[in-house]
Amino acid sequence: MNNDKSNLQVIKNIEITDIADEGRAVARVNDLVVLLRNGVPGDVVDIHPVRWKKNYMEAEITTFTKLSGRRTEPVCEHFGICGGCKWQNMNYESQLHYKQKQVEECFRRIAKINVLPVLPIIGSKEIFFYRNKLEFTFSSAADGDFENPEIQKSGNPKSSGVLGFHKPGRFDQVLNINNCHLQRDPSNAIRNEVRKFALENNFSFYDCNRAGGLLRNLIIRITTTGEVMVILSFFYDDEAKRISLLNHLKEKFPDIKSLMFVINPKGNDTIFDREVILFSGSNHINEKIGNLQFRIGPKSFFQVNIPQSEKLFRTAVDFAGLRGTERVYDLYTGNGCIALFASLLADHVTGIEYIDETIQDARMNAQENRISNVDFFSGDIKKVFTAEFIGIHGKPDVVITDPPRSGMVPKVIERILLAGPQRIVYVSCNPATQARDVALMSEKYYVDKIQPVDMFPHTQHVESVALLIKK
Repeated sequence: MNNDKSNLQVIKNIEITDIADEGRAVARVNDLVVLLRNGVPGDVVDIHPVRWKKNYMEAEITTFTKLSGRRTEPVCEHFGICGGCKWQNMNYESQLHYKQKQVEECFRRIAKINVLPVLPIIGSKEIFFYRNKLEFTFSSAADGDFENPEIQKSGNPKSSGVLGFHKPGRFDQVLNINNCHLQRDPSNAIRNEVRKFALENNFSFYDCNRAGGLLRNLIIRITTTGEVMVILSFFYDDEAKRISLLNHLKEKFPDIKSLMFVINPKGNDTIFDREVILFSGSNHINEKIGNLQFRIGPKSFFQVNIPQSEKLFRTAVDFAGLRGTERVYDLYTGNGCIALFASLLADHVTGIEYIDETIQDARMNAQENRISNVDFFSGDIKKVFTAEFIGIHGKPDVVITDPPRSGMVPKVIERILLAGPQRIVYVSCNPATQARDVALMSEKYYVDKIQPVDMFPHTQHVESVALLIKK
């Protein structure tokens, strides 16, 4: 078919009826599924076809002829351009409805479970300023945000630079962010001050097309206790400029507890394989969840919504059904949050995680909370979690697993099945891969209950905790 949208007519009065897994709105033209952005179920719209895929069509909304009762007014000035909070135009009750539906449909379609033991989703009390970590990207205007009014006014795209988030689907374009509603103060003030100082002092911003420019990324962490960590990533080291910017931040924001920097000349933004250097303050900040204290270092993985994290962890431990005698294995343990919560009710917990620095945090967290019935091990889980390892450390009564979005690799699933715990508690940020893995264990385990938890208001993402019991 012709993919040139200029030759296509507008299709009128199409009702949006649903939400797809990736968060886009769904409509139908005859029997053809249509995917749209910025639509809400209940909207009636005119659409302009953009491209066809094998089983669906993508289109743009040209006109709203009727607005849905599920709509609400977005609070963010960047909504519709920034891809971070795609659902700010939909009321929160409806967001929870579609997240619940997403979990149910994944288990019905992928895990082939007809009678769904899905509990009502746990919503977030705070739907703005709930993230404890944000990462912003510097970009020269040459590959950045041409829609920025400052750049348009200057008439010279190379006279400015942007600091914000990548535009949806564009690795080479960054939207300058003025005021973000995802992270509490002083996040916005720090980001805007960094950009202002950099522009006033002729710092170069990173250009991904030519792999040049001094400033690369800005990471801000803010705990619920008010502690702030700032990490500046530079593409190369210009000592004079680096020190001037870091000193300016130190003086302007004396409450920054941990001010750090990293030199990253690689082709990607990740800093896990780079040395993060302390400029001033402490090499970590502290978070409190329930009665437990956690240290967060520059490379620590940590749940971003702390109040919801406590609900998630307590759900996982509750599903584990611990009575004080169980041996628990916590796979993909991160910095040990779930393991430490479980240790309060179990006989012993063994945590395994890929990143060694994160395991060091986990061990320190156990020490600072005076918890002695946990052990933590680092390494590739499929290579660590072996029959020999279980022979040394004991057969698990319960396995808790919280893998990345891609789910568990087959070797890990195979090892869990051979270990044969009575209960498996599967925590996931991707119900599709969770349902896939559950299906692979269905010969020996049945799903007793599933608890969706909303960790990310205004996005399509949802966490899910599933309890599997041995048949």
